[in-house]
Amino acid sequence: MTQWADLDALRPAVAADVQVVTSDGKSIAAHSFVLGTASPVLERMIERARRGWNAECTIRVLGVSSDAVFAFLQLLYASRVTPEDEEVVTAHGPQLLALSHAYRIGWLKRAAEASVTARLTPEHAVDMLKLARLCDAPRLYLRCARLAAKDFAAVERSEGWRFARRHDAALELEILQLLEDADQRRERWARERASREAYRQLGEAMDSLEHIFSDDGCSCADADADADTDAPPCRGLRLLMRHYATCGARKAAPGGGCTRCKRMVQLFRLHASVCDRAAPHDDGDRPCRVPLCR
Repeated sequence: MTQWADLDALRPAVAADVQVVTSDGKSIAAHSFVLGTASPVLERMIERARRGWNAECTIRVLGVSSDAVFAFLQLLYASRVTPEDEEVVTAHGPQLLALSHAYRIGWLKRAAEASVTARLTPEHAVDMLKLARLCDAPRLYLRCARLAAKDFAAVERSEGWRFARRHDAALELEILQLLEDADQRRERWARERASREAYRQLGEAMDSLEHIFSDDGCSCADADADADTDAPPCRGLRLLMRHYATCGARKAAPGGGCTRCKRMVQLFRLHASVCDRAAPHDDGDRPCRVPLCR
């Protein structure tokens, strides 16, 4: 943004009474009541300038470009980010985030953080991570951490990472710690998924075992011969039990046997540990028919 018309045109009824000086010495005329209403920090700066020796009420907004300061003031006059202002926020997103944090303008900070987060690239992840930490922008910080963990090879090639390795050991250590935490989270999630899958399979095996030895018997054997139908869920368990009944290794070495037989014994033991029908009850319920349940 290169236009340098004063903001007096946005409030024609009242003359501008504040001069905002930028880092390169440019001055922008503005209205004190607009700036004071938008930001408590700017309000205190204006009050101090008026009480002091500076009768012209000049305040300085430093640390960013003049275009970013002008865009910042334009947004303060609008009091919101309109669809027409999205291009301005995109062009000066990091600088607007820093200004809105420093001058405590919440709505502008949220808009700038969302804009920077949506357009984040691996080349700027390290720089934006440091900015997010300084400006207390958790969404941007989390996005930078996830992007660094996802594409660290591209982050390593960035100028921000090379600068951190040479001059900012604390930032480098923080990023490496984030990567380690991400790896540990992925490993923990993998273990939890594997555990849930194992519990699901054991639950299906227990249901199939009770189904096979139910009082009505298993009627799924006829489906095995039909090639047009899907295999019933208990088919694998019935094949395993058939092997267990005829396994020569188990008969030759009682208590031993092959791996499939040991797996079958483990299923019988698991069923026996949770079954509440191992013996007949007084109410006339029949005992469990699963082998070795008693």
